[in-house]
Amino acid sequence: MTQNIERVIVVSNRLPIALTKGKDGEWQVQHGSGGLVTALAPVLRDRGGLWIGWPGTFEEIHTDELTEMTNSTGYALKPVILTEEEVNQYYFGFSNEILWPLFHSLQSRCNFDPAYWASYQSVNRKFARIIAENAQETDYIWVHDYHLLLVAKELRAIGLKNKVGFFLHTPFPPSDLFNILPWRAQIIEALLQYDLIGFQTMRDRNNFIHYMESLIGDLHVDARRPVCMIVTPQRKIRSGAFPISIDFKEFSRQAATRMVSERAQQLRNAITNCQIILGVDRLDYSKGIPERLRAFRNALECFAELRGKIALVQIVVPSRAEVPEYQILKAEVERLVGEINGEFSQAGWVPIHYMYRSLERDELLAYYRAANIALITPLRDGMNLVAKEYCAANVDNNGVLILSEFAGAATQLRTSALLVNPYDIEGVASAIYRAYNMNTIERRLRMRNLRHSIARRDIFWWVDFFLWAATTQNLEHPPRH
Repeated sequence: MTQNIERVIVVSNRLPIALTKGKDGEWQVQHGSGGLVTALAPVLRDRGGLWIGWPGTFEEIHTDELTEMTNSTGYALKPVILTEEEVNQYYFGFSNEILWPLFHSLQSRCNFDPAYWASYQSVNRKFARIIAENAQETDYIWVHDYHLLLVAKELRAIGLKNKVGFFLHTPFPPSDLFNILPWRAQIIEALLQYDLIGFQTMRDRNNFIHYMESLIGDLHVDARRPVCMIVTPQRKIRSGAFPISIDFKEFSRQAATRMVSERAQQLRNAITNCQIILGVDRLDYSKGIPERLRAFRNALECFAELRGKIALVQIVVPSRAEVPEYQILKAEVERLVGEINGEFSQAGWVPIHYMYRSLERDELLAYYRAANIALITPLRDGMNLVAKEYCAANVDNNGVLILSEFAGAATQLRTSALLVNPYDIEGVASAIYRAYNMNTIERRLRMRNLRHSIARRDIFWWVDFFLWAATTQNLEHPPRH
């Protein structure tokens, strides 16, 4: 699919590693293991590619040192060194106090501090300089996510003529929400300097196109194709929906190992005579954890036969613990867990098992295997890979997926998941009751369909699809699943 690309440069806010300096003064390296790393590593390794990003430390580190520590990756890493002030203003500020809530349709949580915008521009300019210093004429530059919306504009200002693609991992908001952003015109102008703009879903892509149509009078676009051409008076831009995924085969393989199977059985034995409902989320207000807990409480109130027969295991992965708003959210979650357990617990049965910590991959897979029902109800999500991970790990084909209709994954999984509105407390409670009572035949049919869909469109298909859209001359025939 990528025969026209000699080398790929991947650019993201963070490198696929994190560096910390130990008490002995020696660097310690923690390798990333997310889906993006899994998918892009072979592409970079096969073509001698380069990954550019912040290494997670404020201390100066030379490329030679970084290369020596990470030569096992098979591709080069180039650090972008940021100051503590830059991270506070550009990352915690503009990216996560403005763009993150706005793009997740939670505009009331935005903090439109003008100082954040100045830093955001400066850091995007810094990333562009590092790219320009390391790019060759034939390189394809692939920029990722909302932290780096301005990079292509800065590259064009430097004079770089390489093809540059961009993929947004979050949703893109509808026009009336995007209009709230004080710097909307500058950001749209910057996005138009990319050659290909990718979104998670057709809804996100169409939100972008509709905003462009309201902004630019002389605009031509055929939005019926998965990847379309946007023609402005100045240039042509490709745009498409590229739903990101997981390494389905690897998740399925690891979930079926003896160690994971035995651990899953231990978890089932620890919560006896109950169907296990699982929630796994990073601590974030977009994940809808308080709303989920209230729906679970409603299920126990309205369907008395569920008491003593279901148990919610809610895993919350720590995130931005130093931010006051996240501390308030954590306190609210823990208050709700305490209230519900205090109200409904019986001898030998506790309705909610709450964990605030990260889990190793094998342990997480064991929880996926043990769970009879996955309750994944974000208020808004670009994709939500937990939903796909749960299905991939469900090698027994006996799980039920309850999924928010506002998760990007709902577009792909809607026919076999139980879709819910996370704001509808009673509706989510009814879905829990339905999932609990679902017969084995229906469970297996639904889960087989879910697993088949995810296997066909895995993370490697996602990479091929994006790079095909970046290089093909004919947009009418996208790659097969």
